[in-house]
Amino acid sequence: MSEHNTDQYRYRPVLFFVAAYVFTWIFWIPAIFTPESISPVLMLIGLIAPAAVSTVFIMVSGSDVLKQDLKNKIVGFYKVKWMNVLLAVMVFAMVIVCSILLSLLFGQSPDQFSFTEDFSFTGVGIAGAFLSITVASIIEEVGWKGYCEDSIGNYMNWFWESMIFGVLWSFWHFPLIFIQGTYQASLMVNPLYVVNFFVSGIPMGFVITWVYLASDRSILACMVFHFFVNFLQEKIAMTQETKCVETIVITLVTVIIVVVKKDMFFETRHVGRLLQYSTEDRQKNG
Repeated sequence: MSEHNTDQYRYRPVLFFVAAYVFTWIFWIPAIFTPESISPVLMLIGLIAPAAVSTVFIMVSGSDVLKQDLKNKIVGFYKVKWMNVLLAVMVFAMVIVCSILLSLLFGQSPDQFSFTEDFSFTGVGIAGAFLSITVASIIEEVGWKGYCEDSIGNYMNWFWESMIFGVLWSFWHFPLIFIQGTYQASLMVNPLYVVNFFVSGIPMGFVITWVYLASDRSILACMVFHFFVNFLQEKIAMTQETKCVETIVITLVTVIIVVVKKDMFFETRHVGRLLQYSTEDRQKNG
């Protein structure tokens, strides 16, 4: 068959997540037991896994529309609403500022309004760490936005998609808390810090969905936003106590975003026909 109807492809979110977890964790779990000189290689391969799985799912789908959709989402500069991306970055920066200010009430230091000299993870150097957060921003979004989020969103509104994705994306990081030299491993000094890391991924799931949908499901927009989030989280000298406050603040901000953008998060016009809906929407808008 040379032509493919947009309704012919059926997303498989459960199979995707099983494959993404398996092909990530089979590299990350061995990294727990290997020296820090070797573990970064295994972590990088595991990091690539969701993007690789996403690409394979799309390439073997038999849907030309799905393949074209991926291309449009990655290289479609015209789709990106840059002012919205800038707004999202500014909102996240304000979340950090407010979190630090609130933490001062609990005895935290004003020195948090400064940049750290190093990155929180070790073994790769400053240049390697900077490259790592850049690559992570690119690769993760290809995986999660290339197939994953759409595979969930095709069956429900974006509110519940964001909730489910936030939980599953957050837990995907679990093996990293046992790998020496990672940011997640540094949290093991206090169980509260570990819990906070995983909980914080849920409201961030909503924020990244907002960025994604506001730019007509643009992966590029998410890459840019993800990079700035990673950079600010790494370089602003916040204490872990303040990051717990930050989770509360970002949750409140998420509630505001959902209320203001309620049609975006609760509309169901796309359910069961996401690819067709997106195609029609693009044609309608020019």
